[in-house]
Amino acid sequence: MSNESLRATCCIVGGGPAGIMLGYLLARGGVQVTVLEKHIDFFRDFRGDTVHPSTLEVLNELGLLDDFLKIPHQEVTSVGGTFGDLTFRGPDFRHVPGRCKFTALMPQWDFLNFLSERACAFPNFDLRMQHEALDLIRENDRIITGVLARGPNGTDVSIHADLVVGCDGRNSTMRKAGQMELVEFGVPIDVLWFRISRRPSDPEQVLGVVNFGKALILINRDTYFQAGLIIRKGSFEDIKQAGIEAFRNGLLALCPWLDGRVNELRDWDQIKLLTVQINRLRQWHRPGLLCIGDSAHAMSPAGGVGINLAIQDAVAAANRLTDALREHSVTEAMLAAVQERREFPTRATQAVQVRIHNAFDRVFDDAGPLKAPWGLKVALQIPGIHRALGYVVGVGVRPEHVRTAKHPSARRRSRALIAIGAAIGAAAGFVAVLAWRRTRSARPATAVGRSMV
Repeated sequence: MSNESLRATCCIVGGGPAGIMLGYLLARGGVQVTVLEKHIDFFRDFRGDTVHPSTLEVLNELGLLDDFLKIPHQEVTSVGGTFGDLTFRGPDFRHVPGRCKFTALMPQWDFLNFLSERACAFPNFDLRMQHEALDLIRENDRIITGVLARGPNGTDVSIHADLVVGCDGRNSTMRKAGQMELVEFGVPIDVLWFRISRRPSDPEQVLGVVNFGKALILINRDTYFQAGLIIRKGSFEDIKQAGIEAFRNGLLALCPWLDGRVNELRDWDQIKLLTVQINRLRQWHRPGLLCIGDSAHAMSPAGGVGINLAIQDAVAAANRLTDALREHSVTEAMLAAVQERREFPTRATQAVQVRIHNAFDRVFDDAGPLKAPWGLKVALQIPGIHRALGYVVGVGVRPEHVRTAKHPSARRRSRALIAIGAAIGAAAGFVAVLAWRRTRSARPATAVGRSMV
């Protein structure tokens, strides 16, 4: 078995959105970068396929947007659905700041292939597929100085670097090797992902249906829907025990217009379980090591915002570390500054997701037809609520910009919209929660069903 030893200024572990974006930005800034990806390619089914307006704006600032939008994709300008007897309109992206007033739906492998191909044009960018990171290299048992990996055909590879960045996902090897403390938040849901064919007459925008103790998300992928059925955590085995026919009938109860297509689901191999997690590291860094993206904070798939936060992490890290890496002068204080910049958006987003999940937990308790509470109807009528929700989902808290881009007006507008969105969101939440409490208190003590707000 042969051994190989390499030298890089920065070694990035993981070729997902955070890793490839950070690699591109650092290489663009003159840093010698090696990116390790354990798979032979980027093709992975049922990965997040959303490219939010804030990510599209980053591509615009990099001069890549026009070429990117030539890749086949769908443009989502708004999101809506039904909650029991209520048909509603949700986030509206048509007024977000930036060039693109939509969220692009595109297979993640197309996004990663596009960005990695552009990164490989830099002579100081080295992408190594089929290289699985196994452990960290340490100096004096404390300072991290590189990565031990296994390459193709079992080759041992040592990559020595000034900085290792863990971008290897929610089961991060780098995080475990660095013995970093993870704070877990209880999540009452899992998601079953599957595909079902789409007809031209079907809804074009993202559709959510909540009823009969279930919630279904249908994402338009042109010729098919990428579907996600939200289920109570740990209930997948019980669902399988009931049989595939019962599963199909449950889908028809939610969406009768899928009749004639649910039979495409013939066995459980077509249905993939996503175990939903929400967690974050207490400290994202060690001397010589930084974690970002899902390695630092696993997000719920709600809204597809995990990808957006990972990209924003990468931009923030590049903005703060490129010069120091190029001069071989990175300090742990600089790594701490990345966490300080990105921790508030992470905490704020996760807090919202936890509240949404708790609401779903109430939905599971009522298997009958749902009736939308008046508070929800009132909240959706608040002036500006759809635009505010579009900003929260499409742009997020504290969006990042490429350091060399000029965007002072965008910054001022972002701050104003954050304040407006927070105020409207707080008002909507207050009205909806008040309505739910009144509805619950008015029910007989023997009632077990509860409505979601």
